[in-house]
Amino acid sequence: MSRAVRTSLSLLIVFLATALFAQDLASFEKKTSVKKLSNGLTIVVCERHEAPVFSFFTHVDAGSAQDPKGQTGMAHMFEHMAFKGTPTIGTTNYDAEKGAIQKEEEAYQALQHERLKRAGRDSKKIEELEKAFHDAEEEADKYVKKNEFSEIVESQGGQDLNANTGEDETNYFYSMPANRLELWAYLESERFLHPVLREFYQERDVVYEERRMRTDSSPIGRMIEQFLATAYAAHPYRNPNVGWPSDLDNLTMTDAQKFYDIYYVPSNMTIAVVGDVKPDQVFALAEKYFGRLPAKPKPEDLMTIEPRQVDERSVTIPEPSQPIYLEGYHRGDYLDKDDAVYDAISDLLSEGRTSRLYRSLVRDKKIAVTAIGFTDFPGIKYPSLFGFYAIPIQGHTAVELQSAVKEEIDRIKTQDVSDAELEMVKTRGRADLIRGLAENGGLAQQLAIYQARYGDWRELFYNIDRLQKVTKEDIRRVANKTFVPINRTVAIVQTASPAETPSENGPGGVQ
Repeated sequence: MSRAVRTSLSLLIVFLATALFAQDLASFEKKTSVKKLSNGLTIVVCERHEAPVFSFFTHVDAGSAQDPKGQTGMAHMFEHMAFKGTPTIGTTNYDAEKGAIQKEEEAYQALQHERLKRAGRDSKKIEELEKAFHDAEEEADKYVKKNEFSEIVESQGGQDLNANTGEDETNYFYSMPANRLELWAYLESERFLHPVLREFYQERDVVYEERRMRTDSSPIGRMIEQFLATAYAAHPYRNPNVGWPSDLDNLTMTDAQKFYDIYYVPSNMTIAVVGDVKPDQVFALAEKYFGRLPAKPKPEDLMTIEPRQVDERSVTIPEPSQPIYLEGYHRGDYLDKDDAVYDAISDLLSEGRTSRLYRSLVRDKKIAVTAIGFTDFPGIKYPSLFGFYAIPIQGHTAVELQSAVKEEIDRIKTQDVSDAELEMVKTRGRADLIRGLAENGGLAQQLAIYQARYGDWRELFYNIDRLQKVTKEDIRRVANKTFVPINRTVAIVQTASPAETPSENGPGGVQ
């Protein structure tokens, strides 16, 4: 195929993607409606009548970055508690259970008070208080109908019931038949209007085990935790999403209630509903059910700003595993004027087998099994990191990867990308958007998050406009501004024997 033909095909692809994009935005404006209830909760509705189902996405503008000091993991912990039910769901006798839960918390607070004494701690008294707490816990557990909330949703045709907690947000979602819309409105509003923190301390153990699996038992998990704690000196992005072990050990039901009271308020929540629904129908049900949530001011945003990094940072982690390489550079948040440029660089470096890092490190040099560049890590709401991640093949080292990554960074800083590369980056951006709009659940997620982040769901489309305006000069400018040694943090997992790795109970370890 001649160069002229390739150029013509590329231009045709760009033209078709542009035309389809414009058509999609216009069509979505016709079928998407937004309403803010008097209590501050925002509802976005998008009609899709192809099948008698709908999906929703509840976005709470609070993630692990909002975890109170000494309570890391709290946002994630409350996500778990939101599935425990209400005064009418998940209990055989709420009046009796309520008193039992109160006694359980009083017993735990007494135990906690004695445990945390730095002097004069009475071990015998601790044993007595532990027994009293476990007895109270068992009494409260007698009234629990386990997993009833989930069972109701699934028995009524609900699918993909789940939730997640990120650094910036907590999200709840599932899909249901269209004729169960009112049931959904009741259930989803009830669990935020009347949450019951039953089984709190058992669930805390579940979360702790989650941490063990994802972090403590994973070389990559441990590396990422140490990397972020090194890259950030002040901002809460330095803390693990799942929480530090000692904080998890000390989270209380009282703390969780305070977190809920501050962050689970209507002005801090956005809900998107997509599917076989009518806006008037959804808005009426939202008024009836979600309108019951009491109006409260939106919580104040974080005031901590990460200080400018002034020298390269690094951490080496000995592990009985293969080597792993990770480096990151500080960049702005999602409102930064160069956000689209970072997206373009990430695509250029990492999108598929034609990406620069794959071609160089994996295909040509044959020193890595994987190599990617990525932006917006670990979140987007606050200034974050642009990262590079690679794993060497057997016989090669993380130091070799560091050198090879530097070569690709230098290329971006000193040489313009080709016209064809830049065109494909922009075309993929449009294509990815169009594909992301195809499924109800994914669309509900994007509508809710963009409405919450920007105050206008249309930014989902406008962001692609910004990507189309990225130039070669922009890419070189941003690369030279960002990818500099004093702005870099490096983490290396270095293969070591078990005898050479830190003991879990060694200095600074878990006691």
